[in-house]
Amino acid sequence: MLAKRKGGSLYGDIPPDHIVSLRELDNKYLKAVADLGHSSSDLLAETIQLAGENFILASRRMTPAQGAMYRIYVIAPLSDFTGIVLKTQQNVLWAALAAIVLLIPIAYLGTRGVTRSLTALTRQSERIRQLDFSSKPEHVPSRLYEVHVLSRAQEVMHDSLKERTEALEAATQKLRRLVDIGIQLGREKDRNTLLKNVLLGARDIAHCQSAALFLKTDHQTLRLTMLTDDIPMPELELSLRDASTGESCHHSASADAVWSGKTVVVDDAATDKRFDFTEALKLAEISGHDIRSLLTLPLSAHEGEVLGVILLRNALDPNTGQLSRFDSETVKYAEALAAEAAIIIENQQLLQAQKELMDSMIKIIAGAIDAKSPYTGGHCERVPELAVMLAEEAVKVDEGPLADFAFRSEDEWQEFRIGAWLHDCGKVTTPEYVVDKATKLETIYNRIHEIRTRFEVLLRDAMIERLESIWERGVPPSQADAIFQQKQSQLLADYAFVAQSNVGGEFMTPEHVERIAAIGSTTWMRHFDDRLGLSQEEENRLTSQPVPVLPTQERLLADKPQHIVARTADSTPDPKYGFELKVPQHLYNQGEVYNLSIARGTLTAEERYKINEHIIQTIVMLENMPFPKHLKRVPEYASTHHETLSGTGYPRKLSDKELSVPSRIMAIADIFEALTASDRPYKKAKSLSEAIKILSFFKKDRHIDPVLFDLFLTSGVYRRYAERFLLPEQMDEVDVTMYVTST
Repeated sequence: MLAKRKGGSLYGDIPPDHIVSLRELDNKYLKAVADLGHSSSDLLAETIQLAGENFILASRRMTPAQGAMYRIYVIAPLSDFTGIVLKTQQNVLWAALAAIVLLIPIAYLGTRGVTRSLTALTRQSERIRQLDFSSKPEHVPSRLYEVHVLSRAQEVMHDSLKERTEALEAATQKLRRLVDIGIQLGREKDRNTLLKNVLLGARDIAHCQSAALFLKTDHQTLRLTMLTDDIPMPELELSLRDASTGESCHHSASADAVWSGKTVVVDDAATDKRFDFTEALKLAEISGHDIRSLLTLPLSAHEGEVLGVILLRNALDPNTGQLSRFDSETVKYAEALAAEAAIIIENQQLLQAQKELMDSMIKIIAGAIDAKSPYTGGHCERVPELAVMLAEEAVKVDEGPLADFAFRSEDEWQEFRIGAWLHDCGKVTTPEYVVDKATKLETIYNRIHEIRTRFEVLLRDAMIERLESIWERGVPPSQADAIFQQKQSQLLADYAFVAQSNVGGEFMTPEHVERIAAIGSTTWMRHFDDRLGLSQEEENRLTSQPVPVLPTQERLLADKPQHIVARTADSTPDPKYGFELKVPQHLYNQGEVYNLSIARGTLTAEERYKINEHIIQTIVMLENMPFPKHLKRVPEYASTHHETLSGTGYPRKLSDKELSVPSRIMAIADIFEALTASDRPYKKAKSLSEAIKILSFFKKDRHIDPVLFDLFLTSGVYRRYAERFLLPEQMDEVDVTMYVTST
């Protein structure tokens, strides 16, 4: 043992000259060192555990002389190195604990006031974060400078945010109101309601006492059109041009706004010397309100034309309600509304102009159809009048089959009126000679004159035959006269029968038809070429016929091939429309015997189809027109007045389930007008009672709606119409109880 622990005899005394093995020593620590073994490292330092205690061990291998090797061990308890640190740590902990015990009360007392201040500032910050400005923030006193400054900054921030928020909220409300007004104006179709909404919106946005609307007229004036004041509308009109010079006037704020296209702001009318305020003073006089501030907004559309002005009077402070001035922000919002209103008003005026143009064009078309034929004069005008009268009564019914019927908007009424006006528009395609065909042989002219000429030729031939028989063949004059008289009488009788048949007033019996054929078989000699002076169409019809050698014998009444006008693909209806009419083989058949043999009336089957085809043309024309959505039913209303509830009508043979109430109204109006019309040269107008009686047969046969027919009578529509359009001699008494279905 070369060393030992200072101050102790832990390892005992070992004589230095007595070298022994460590294991031989009676020392547990040295024995533990001996058990560590020998490391090959020259220098070793580590922490070891000896006998349950931690030690620091350092060893070094030394070779002082060749062949000798020693290892020096230094071992010491770890506590000798860490003891002082642990003691110092313990002392520090005790000192800190003592400091905490002493400082906690002092800190609590010192921070209590600061905590209260910060808590108050926190609560106020949370209200500011939530934009709650219902109460003004309190000043939070504090001895700390930083807390004091923070409190002052919070007060400033509160006031600033409150002001900005209120301004933003006011602006948002005006913007929201502006948007709502725009939506409302865009949806409104009634002109008066639209203008009223414009004024009320302008007054609300500008927060003023009253508003007035002046619209520009065609004769360069501004006319007062609408007021928000609850006063009678005065007659007020401002001239925009000087009467003597014709120059533009700028004497009033409204006139100046029209010519400049710019907003005029007047803060105080009493001190403003720019204008005379004629319009404002007049309104103030009537309403009893003094004038303070004025805002004149031009209604300028997108093309720059000024349609009028909005005059806003007396701005009000939103907080106090006192008279104020129009601030710049308010002016901007009011200008935005005026611009929006101007565009909407202009669009409505354009739509109204288009509607009026359409109505005028429709009436022109209807008038042209009536003017085309004197036999249908006034029909297209009177039918809509009667139809609307009956529809107005049907709308009033609140029970029975008509309880659910109604035209709920002006668009629906317009749709019905247009359908009524156009119900015969297809007649523009019907040839006049067919529409006006008063006799069987009529085309462009009455061909009875041709036939009469042939009878004249036969009579002349009989006269010549009489003379030739006397002078050339020696026949006694008396005998020749008797033969001539017989032939003359026969010709006169035959012509009278042909002429009477041509009128079509009586039913042609089979015997009558046979007599026409017999008369027609009489022959005469034609000496002139009948192919001269023809139109191209007439020549085309003769190309397949042989040219006869003149003179040639012809029948007195003939059905010639050239009398047939072939039907083309263009004259055949398209199946896609669902028409159920039987289409004749030929477009026209102008054969003389064929026409004179017509059993009833004056029309052939081809011509009757052509007459009925007007409704086909009406459907084709209208269904190919790009009607807007609110007029989509115009083709239906215009094309179903010849349909019947029994399904026997034309052109589609619709059933009662397919016929709407307006379509049924049109049928009654069309038939009644046709029965009572007094401007048809081909027939005598029926009296009121006769027309009602005939209509009752239509009701019985289910050709017309019985409920509407009863309403037609009980509502008095038939008589109101008669008083307007029938002749006095047609007006007689009608016992409607005879025809109304009892309930």
